[in-house]
Amino acid sequence: MTPKSTPRHASSARLFKMKSLAQAATLLLIGAQALQAQAQAQAQMQEAKLERVEVTGSSIKRLEGESALPVQTIKRSDIDKTGATTAAEIMKSISANAAALTDGASITDNTGGQRGMNGANLRGLGVSSTLVLLNGRRMANFASPGDNAGVDLNNIPAGAIERVEVLKDGASAIYGTDAIGGVINFITRKDYRGADVNVYAARTQEGGAEKTAASVGGGFGDLEQDRFNIFGVLDIQRLGSLRSSERDFLKDRPLATTLPFYMSSRTFPGNIRLASRAAARKVQLDALAAAGMNFNGTPYNQRTINLYAPACNPPATVYAKDNLSQACSFDYMQDTELYPESDKKSFIGRGVFQLNKDTQLFAEVVKSQTQTRYVASPNPIEITAVPTTAINPFLPKPLPFGGTVDVRQRVTEGGNRTNEVSSDADRIVAGVSGTLGGWDYDVAINHAVNRTADSLRDGYFLYDKFVDGVRTGKINPFGASPQAGKELLASIAVQDEARKSKGSTTTIDAKFSGVLAQLAGGDLGAAFGAEFRREETEFTPSALLLTNNIQGDRSSRGDAPPASSNSRKVAAVFGELNAPLSKELELQLAARYDKYSAVGDTFNPKFGLRWQPSKALMLRGSAGTGFRAPSINELTRPTSFGSSSAFLTDPGCVAQGFAVADCTDQWRVERRSNANLKPEKSKQFSFGLAFEPIKELSASIDYWNIRKTDVISDLSEQVILGNLARYEKDYVKRDQFGELIDTILLKKENQGELRTSGIDLDLLYRVKTQSKGRFSVSLTGTYVLNYERQFGAGEPFQNNAGQFLSDQVIQKWRHRLALDWDIGNWGLTVGNTYLSGYRDHNTAFNPYTDQLLEARSVSSYSLWDMSGSWRVTKDMKLRAGVQNLFNTQPPFSNQGYYFLATYDPTYTDPRGRTFYASLNYSFR
Repeated sequence: MTPKSTPRHASSARLFKMKSLAQAATLLLIGAQALQAQAQAQAQMQEAKLERVEVTGSSIKRLEGESALPVQTIKRSDIDKTGATTAAEIMKSISANAAALTDGASITDNTGGQRGMNGANLRGLGVSSTLVLLNGRRMANFASPGDNAGVDLNNIPAGAIERVEVLKDGASAIYGTDAIGGVINFITRKDYRGADVNVYAARTQEGGAEKTAASVGGGFGDLEQDRFNIFGVLDIQRLGSLRSSERDFLKDRPLATTLPFYMSSRTFPGNIRLASRAAARKVQLDALAAAGMNFNGTPYNQRTINLYAPACNPPATVYAKDNLSQACSFDYMQDTELYPESDKKSFIGRGVFQLNKDTQLFAEVVKSQTQTRYVASPNPIEITAVPTTAINPFLPKPLPFGGTVDVRQRVTEGGNRTNEVSSDADRIVAGVSGTLGGWDYDVAINHAVNRTADSLRDGYFLYDKFVDGVRTGKINPFGASPQAGKELLASIAVQDEARKSKGSTTTIDAKFSGVLAQLAGGDLGAAFGAEFRREETEFTPSALLLTNNIQGDRSSRGDAPPASSNSRKVAAVFGELNAPLSKELELQLAARYDKYSAVGDTFNPKFGLRWQPSKALMLRGSAGTGFRAPSINELTRPTSFGSSSAFLTDPGCVAQGFAVADCTDQWRVERRSNANLKPEKSKQFSFGLAFEPIKELSASIDYWNIRKTDVISDLSEQVILGNLARYEKDYVKRDQFGELIDTILLKKENQGELRTSGIDLDLLYRVKTQSKGRFSVSLTGTYVLNYERQFGAGEPFQNNAGQFLSDQVIQKWRHRLALDWDIGNWGLTVGNTYLSGYRDHNTAFNPYTDQLLEARSVSSYSLWDMSGSWRVTKDMKLRAGVQNLFNTQPPFSNQGYYFLATYDPTYTDPRGRTFYASLNYSFR
């Protein structure tokens, strides 16, 4: 007997190597021969009357519970107990999901690329290496061109999810080459009779980030009696925004005293920048001294000054002596949003018609729409060559010299920068399934589309008109503008649908599965099939964006990304065998051949083994290869321009004797694709055991090891600045004086290897009593033994396990613990999501030593939740709960990669303690 709580999967310590299309064709030939012999095989089947189901990770249908695969299943009841209402929230409970693309990280994308996307990331191998399916078939990837090629989790119809199956093993040989990290299959109900209504509301203790949701589902028709079933589910959610001013933990972490060099020199009132050349600046400083103008009794001696300092204009514009000693600094964390406002609507409908006893026709329609509103701090700008006569009327005392100065200003009068991002998904699947000659078959066409739009709504304006307004004295950079200036600001405000993108995937797939013969241990199962896919992408910038005249969304070269349209074709054949060599030993073989137009072809095998010497013990292992073709965007994405996500210090500038504050900025960056990219390749293996020493306890432990080569990435700004001697020539362009950075080049390249390994742990203890109900304790956890990254071929490996490196942290230990108690119509659940602490990330210089600040430790992050349920009647169920029961705040972090500072927004939740309640009513 297989342990009930632990799915079985095949494995081996040795890699099964098949390297030719001929071998794949052999598997197909075996399948064809099986069709001729199916009558004999069917007669030998003793379990033909039992329903067979397909399990994520295999195309072979088998008796439910016979799965030999490393699949973690999250049921609808498990989801309800956590209070999660979106697919992205569900992923937080999966310990194998590391360094995912969350809302907090998405906010950082200030170049209009993939703001608004949520993406899953199994094993931390990248969003592009995790395959997300809906009911076993593909959805279109998030259309907007950027660094990640993957499904936007916002497009998953969360209200219709029945369960989530997570294959934590490479599946390139089964599902496609981009499944290096694994597969996440969101599964909705396949039939529906009656109706369900569910309403949900959540409110935070400190305010903001409220959530209201409702779903309605219904269906009719009995397949056996009526020969059809039709159902649909509509899910609507509204999530409120959360401003930084609404959270006390951020008020207690002002950048001025925690991370002063992440502060901006674009302030309101604006800072004045004196001449860049030392001789000219000395003349200006001498004139200030002669006029008796000083900073708190000390003569001005810095390039950046502010006549309103140190009073400045709190809470955002403040005096920070460790950043600018004679000017003001801007703490953007005091004037931004942490959590975006969002509206999500999704619908899924499915119809099945029983044509005859052996044939079903089916169709599935998905429509989802997500609109997210991102609000950041007011627009920062630097205006050069501003005549002193234009700004003197606005200063408390006029500058005692002529000529020009530069002004670094925060355009608070123009409002906070606000972008509205939409992500719309449509998918239509139509097909036929059934049995033919004793074999199951499934043939379908799947057309999936994702459309995105990034619209500028507030806080943006025409660059040239604004600069002219400051230089002519119409706009006041230091306070409220006169009426003429206000009217000018209103007239040049920009509202524009700046970027539109469309991505589509059209797939025709056919799959056959059945029994080839009888072996000593049972049926020799087989599956084979083919898939043909066409992928298309379109990117369309607005006419206004192409003018390069939108302040806050301008390129660094005087041009914007042009429109583009690209496509490619993918063809694949695959085969799979499941051979029970004896009652105790089962062998699994799988292979897939894929051919990508303009990229090349690849053959990927998988070999697995399961040995169950007793009812209480099972040993398993697997080995295989993977291949990820460069995405269309990585190959052809138009060059885009923007700025670094965080404020970074240039050590080359510091070495020239400049003040650290003058060498710290959000530097201009230029992002390029690369038509010459090679595919990523991987080799992976795993082995482990599952055991059930007593009927109340089951457990599994598995070791996994993955090696990925030719990793596609760009050198991050921090890697480049951290090794200027090696990278400056090719990746850094300086200004005309060779002093300050003008642009950092970020180009997609094949950058060496990534190696990672770890252990998955799964425990379940359950006991049932007559008087005290049912109790259970479950734990799923992942311990990362090793995670090493290589930035460029030949570069040394750098550790990312338990340490923030470049753009992410991979915690060494992550788990989800749940304690359940059910008695009668009542239920109680207490859960814990835990992420271990790690070594911090830092790129800030100490102003006194000009050295990097000492690395520090980031505390572990442990969130407890609790919920209770009451089944009022057989049709009505109430649930209430608390997320983040102890109101745990995100631990302090020095990370400087993401826009949101003093904590890491990729895995933490700034919402704090949240109360929620839901009501479900069923009509049967």
